[in-house]
Amino acid sequence: MPHRDDRESPSEPAGIRSVIINAVRLSDDTVHQLERTWGVHIQDAAYWYDPASGAWGLEGGPCAGFVPAGLSLGGPLRPDASRGNTGVFVNGRELHALDVMALQRLGPVFPGRYWVDAHGNFGFEGGPMMGNLMVAAQIAGGAGSGRGTGGAWTADSRFGTVGGDGSGFVFFNDGKTFYSN
Repeated sequence: MPHRDDRESPSEPAGIRSVIINAVRLSDDTVHQLERTWGVHIQDAAYWYDPASGAWGLEGGPCAGFVPAGLSLGGPLRPDASRGNTGVFVNGRELHALDVMALQRLGPVFPGRYWVDAHGNFGFEGGPMMGNLMVAAQIAGGAGSGRGTGGAWTADSRFGTVGGDGSGFVFFNDGKTFYSN
């Protein structure tokens, strides 16, 4: 029996759903399975997903949240997935200006090519770990406020929220979407 790929290209016959991840339309069965697994409704839309970090967002937009890393969904993450023009690349995706603004709450952000894993560890592409975004966020959120001591914390801006639950989880909140593990 031939192996059936759960991914469909946009040129294949349309199903009931239209969930596209990294320019590849997911089959209706895959969408329904993801919804059952996570207990959420996935809006029909075009998304980007970074399997190295678990970050995701709407095609052309900034990070909207995090899901588990390493999922085999859609095609490869494209450099232009967020239509960024910042010169800051993470796992191959050029960051949207709002992503860079959120990261600047943690410290200076310089143009370059970086990797980030699902634990928040980061470094230059091909190089060793330089730091951890979750630790940086705890420090930035904890300066003089009693936060950063292992409890829940947040750092807000008009662009979104960076925060954690005391275990080091980082999330972005666009005002409509909240994701935590």
